[in-house]
Parts: sequence; C-alpha cells; structure tokens
Amino acid sequence: MAWARFFAKGAFWLLVFVAVAYIADWSVWRIRVAAGGGIGHVTVGLLQVANLKGNKQEFYPDGSEVVDCSQSLFPQTGAGACWWVESHRTVLEQ
Repeated sequence: MAWARFFAKGAFWLLVFVAVAYIADWSVWRIRVAAGGGIGHVTVGLLQVANLKGNKQEFYPDGSEVVDCSQSLFPQTGAGACWWVESHRTVLEQ
C-alpha cells in the first residue's frame, strides 16, 4: 500500500508540474505574440505516399512548403512547436 500511495503522489505532482509549465509557456508565448514575435516559419519537404499491392508503399517528392510554428515549449494554436518542426522537416501526405 505504501508503494501505491507513493506513486499516486508522484503522478499527482507530475501532473501539477506539467499544468503549471503549460500555463507559464502559454503566458510567455502570448506576450511574445503581442510584441510581434512568437510565431516562426520552417520550410518542410513534402512526400506523397502511394499505397501499392502487398502492403507496400512508394514515396514521391512533392516540393517544399513553409509552415508556421510556435516558438514555445508546447504547441500553441494548432501550430507545432518550432523545436519539434525543425527536427521533423519531412511531411508525409496520403
């Protein structure tokens, strides 16, 4: 029983920490947006995916596109965080 209580308290405090971090991140991001920043732009490569017989796929390059991203720790307003988008520069389209 002591272990269950220990993990329950740990999970609770982890949830509180993540919630506070998200609120702080959103607040700083909103201040940046109001000051004229907070939104970045990253060029990503596009790949079209064609499904073939036998559960195989073929990939065709489809150029590049500039996407918006939020300069924050967490994604904001539907745009991915810039640190995430910059490390995942390829977008697959089906």
